[in-house]
Amino acid sequence: MGQLHLLRLMSMQRQRRRREAQAPGSRDGMFASRTKRKRSPCQQDGDSLAHEKKMYRGPGLPEDIWHHIHSLLPMRDAARAASVSRAFLHSWRCHPTLTFSSESLGLNENACGKDGLASVFSSKVGHILAMHSGIGLKTLQIHVPSYFNTKDYCYLNSWLQTALTPGTEELTLILHPLKGKYNFPDSLLSNGSGESIRYIHLVRCSFHSAATLGCLRSLTRLHLCLVRITGEELECLLCNSLALERLEVRYCNRIVCLKVPCRLQQLSYLEVIGGGRLEVIDNEAPNLSSFMFGGDNDVRLSLSETLQMKRLTIQRSGSVFYARTKLPSMMPNLVALTLRSGREAGTPMLHSKFLHLRHLSISLNGVPFSPGYDYLSLANFLNAAPSLETFHLDVWQQHMKHVSIFTDSSDLRQNEEHQHHSLKSVTIKDFCCAKSLVELTLHVVERTTSLECMTLEAPQSILRCSDRDNKSGRCFPMDRDVLMEARRAILAIRRYIEPKVPSTVKLQVLEPCSCNDV
Repeated sequence: MGQLHLLRLMSMQRQRRRREAQAPGSRDGMFASRTKRKRSPCQQDGDSLAHEKKMYRGPGLPEDIWHHIHSLLPMRDAARAASVSRAFLHSWRCHPTLTFSSESLGLNENACGKDGLASVFSSKVGHILAMHSGIGLKTLQIHVPSYFNTKDYCYLNSWLQTALTPGTEELTLILHPLKGKYNFPDSLLSNGSGESIRYIHLVRCSFHSAATLGCLRSLTRLHLCLVRITGEELECLLCNSLALERLEVRYCNRIVCLKVPCRLQQLSYLEVIGGGRLEVIDNEAPNLSSFMFGGDNDVRLSLSETLQMKRLTIQRSGSVFYARTKLPSMMPNLVALTLRSGREAGTPMLHSKFLHLRHLSISLNGVPFSPGYDYLSLANFLNAAPSLETFHLDVWQQHMKHVSIFTDSSDLRQNEEHQHHSLKSVTIKDFCCAKSLVELTLHVVERTTSLECMTLEAPQSILRCSDRDNKSGRCFPMDRDVLMEARRAILAIRRYIEPKVPSTVKLQVLEPCSCNDV
């Protein structure tokens, strides 16, 4: 759409220039009139079209505005515009964003074949970088495709060396799984080239020697995924990045001890996921307020300053029990807590409180989840959070093993010791007909005086007919057992919960799409 509007603007400007050139009294118009007398109409039209096809000068806009318009175009559109506009040709050589991928270069694997694509990819990237002056480049993204040959890594070094300049602010390098190993040349970030870098995102490469690494004084975000780097090398990198605000480390399996130095005064967000050899996370950054940790291996967390912690996400088995028993004393000022667990033993009743917790999200998604788990025990968590405003629960089970409410609907338990005066919104996703889950839902309905809305969602298709990416127009077929459980869940909601919901509460029940009935 951006290119279409641009071409319309250029067409309007061409028409205006023609009218001005042909206006009476205009010097250009008099010259044009004499020229017309000397040539035939066919010659005039042919010459005019040929000239416009060759290069359009562009409308009479200030150069800085013209460059700004060009910088907003995607790379492919910007390159096309540069081929027809003299005004854009100069700004193309200073385009602030270069994104190299099969999609951005318009490469089709079916048309060229893998061997041909690798050659075309290298040729196109090399040509664009040769045309680009390197001036004004802010963002460089290279998504190395799967058909790229490992023997061509020398080209990758050359591209990075050409593109990375003292003005570059963002660098993204993503490699697909290959047999070879690419070593990112950290020397490219030395000699002043890395001083302007604000964001580095590396995927599937190695980062080894940090001896020649210069000061990354502008780096505010570092994202490493599947990067072969040791804990010592990462620590050296961090010590050269004193402005860092956000650190994300995912599946970097060579790290045994992740140490975040106290020199990182600006660091507020830390994310560590996976890492098969990871044993210790030692954070000394004093102002960390958001922490996300995921992984089932037994990792020792050493978080020196936890009073600043406002948002915490834990993804590992037993996280609900761990959070309830450990966090109130460790992180008393938590505001938002997200827990994802595949195995749980139950949530104990304790005297400790989450006095400031306002948002709680729990996902229990074991396959199958422990049939002995008591969902009603989560009421103990709610009771410990007097300021809680939103509660989201996901209880996905491919095969429901809990006692069904339809098997035993007698003696429904109640917890009448507490009332919730702040809880406003509750969502339970993948609702099932487990008796203890019905009991938990009734507890929320009956003991919450502030409740405004409740959403209960039965299991749904993985890909729904309403999804934007679904071109078939139909929901992805659900497994028969899952579909039957979804129907039992809806029946349990209608029979046991809906009659108890006060008229002041907005109840939304999401059923499976009718596509699954066929």
